[in-house]
Order: sequence, then C-alpha cells, then structure tokens
Amino acid sequence: MNEAGFVLNLESVLPDDYEQATLVGRIWRPDGIAGPGVVTIRDGEVRDISRLSPTVSELLNMDAPAAAIRSHEGERIGPIKEILENSHADALDPSLPHFLAPVDLQALKAAGVTFVRSILERVIEEHTKGDPAGAEAAREKIEREIGGDLARVKPGSEEAERLKQMLIERGLWSQYLEVGIGPYAEVFSKSQPMSAVGIGAEIGLHPDSTWNNPEPETVMIANASGKTVAVSLGNDVNLRDFEGRSALLLGRAKDNNASCAIGPFLRLFDEHFGIDDVRACEVSLTVKGTDGFVMEGSSSMAEISRDPLDLVGQTISANHQYPDGLALFTGTMFAPTKDRDAPGMGFTHHPGDIVTIASPRLGALVNRVTTSDKAAPWTFGTGALMRNLAARKLI
Repeated sequence: MNEAGFVLNLESVLPDDYEQATLVGRIWRPDGIAGPGVVTIRDGEVRDISRLSPTVSELLNMDAPAAAIRSHEGERIGPIKEILENSHADALDPSLPHFLAPVDLQALKAAGVTFVRSILERVIEEHTKGDPAGAEAAREKIEREIGGDLARVKPGSEEAERLKQMLIERGLWSQYLEVGIGPYAEVFSKSQPMSAVGIGAEIGLHPDSTWNNPEPETVMIANASGKTVAVSLGNDVNLRDFEGRSALLLGRAKDNNASCAIGPFLRLFDEHFGIDDVRACEVSLTVKGTDGFVMEGSSSMAEISRDPLDLVGQTISANHQYPDGLALFTGTMFAPTKDRDAPGMGFTHHPGDIVTIASPRLGALVNRVTTSDKAAPWTFGTGALMRNLAARKLI
C-alpha cells in the first residue's frame, strides 16, 4: 500500500457472494508457458481451465459455459490471495502469475450518454468547448433549462421527439442529446481486442489532457450470437477537454494505451445471478490522490435511460456481427464534478490517483492513474496469442 491507498485484498476485490459465483478471469503464466491462461476461482484457489477452452471468447460461445466450468477440474495455479497481491503494479514479480483483463478476443465497445447526469455533462463539455473554467456556469444554466425534462423521457419515444423540437427552438439542442434521447444509442469502439488492462494495472491518460475523469461502468459480455452471458466492471477513461473541443476527437480521447480497464473478473449468468441483478446493481467510485484528495460517489443501474440488453441489441444484430463476441461498456453513471485544484474548476486526475470501481456482487476493479506514454506498452496482441496457444497445442 502506498500513500494514496493502493491495496489489493480478497475482502475488497471479490464479490460478496463469491463462493456461489461463477467467475472467469485471465492470468499471465510465466512458468514455461509465457502466455495467458483462462481461469476460474474455486475454494479460494485459481484454476486454469484453458484445456476446457483456450480463450474466454470461445468459452462464452459454449451452450452452457457456467455448467461446463463447474464440471471441469482445471489445473491448480495457486491461492487467489497470492496471485492478487502479485498483480499490484508496484509489487509485480514477472516470474510469478498475475491477473490480466478477463476478456481476450472480444471486440471492446462502449455506449455513451446513457444516464441523465452523463448526458448533461457531455452537453456542458460541448458548450464550454472543453474548457473546465466555464463548466460551473454552463452546468447551472443547462440543469435549470432541461435537467428535469430529461429525467422522465424514454429515448426514442414521441415525448422525446417533442422535447427535441422544443430544445431546438430554445437553441439548446446538442449532438449528445440526439444519442441521449433519440432512437439510436451512441455506440463506439472503445479499444482494440487484447488491449484492455486488468486489476492492479496502471490506467493511462493521454499526456496532453488537462481535464479528464474515470468513468465507472458495468460491462456487458455478449457471445457471438448476441446473447449476454456475463458482466464485469470497467473504467472507460475519458478526456473531457479532447471530446469537448470536438466530437471528432472521440477516438483520440477514448482509445489510448492502457485507457481501457476491465475486471476483476467476469461474473457469468447462472441460477445465482442474472440480468435483473445487473439492472439493480449499485456501482461506487472512489478516487484517492497522493495529495490527500478523496472523491466518492455512487449510482444505480436502475437510473440508466436504456436497458442494458437494448444497448447490446443495438450493438450486435443483423446489421453487425461479432464472431468473437463483445464487451460493451454501458455508459458512465457518475460524472465527477467536485473541485480539486481550484474553485469552479471541477475534477481532473493527477498522476498516482487510485481509482476503485466496486459493486457488491461484482467485486472491485482497482487501478492507478498514469499517462499513456508511461504505462506498460501493449505488446501481446491477437497474433501473439495465436502463436502461443499453438505452441501449447491448445489450438
């Protein structure tokens, strides 16, 4: 643990009911394999189930993945406590296993502006052209004008269309409101398959950004047929200044080295956990800085404006297939506005911040903030995975 509170332990990281949860993760195995292993958690131990399925993507394309995992003994790797402790960015021993992001070949997608609070913050970014100095005044005006209306509007409805026309007449329409209350959700490519980082790793901000924030989200995991089979937690790191200057900078704001974090595990749908549990889950965010700054907040998936399965259906359908499945961030529930460096300037990250995104039945994703040029470079991609699995005679 450092002065900002970077600590990984079983009590905080595992779901409250982990003993009955079907959990899937990935570890890096340096023990003569020099590659990733697909794992599950059983009786406090990490068991490699790569012989059942060499990739998480293939595992989730099975007819009944949760049942298959339970019936497969797997290879004992070691106590989860030891592997978790070795996943800490400050303490990682490369000669020992450590956790990776729990997805591999899946497309990494994200939906935006799916909560009223995030819709308003995106409109604020647009109105201020990415300048945090004008955010407070813009926030007061926009919340006064449209905040109450948005909270009760179903996206794509006749009421939403009437509100759109009214806002156009008042000069308050925005491209963010179009995807926030219009029929089509915003869905974009967050990052590349194999590029996400997992628990304990550093997350990266573009070094040119001066106004940014974490985005705590639930991540829906769908298989090739479009069926949602699991869920995880994610940090869809956001650069408010970049995106505020121009929506065309979305790709540069979102897809940077180490800017996509998912974990700690995938929780598969089974008789103990399903989509209604996702719809009701509470997600908390805590940011602790080396300067003593602390920010906390939480929100409920019950506040989402579009159902999570609708977002998945808008992403994978007859219009767009994903044969390796996808991981879909469902939108941020919490837009941090607490002043940090100066009154009226709101929140922005400092290097060394510890970000914890947690939900009782999903566990906690913990990462430390750095810049993308200083984070560990991404070097093990899809080609490297295929060569490694072939050498291990898993494919």
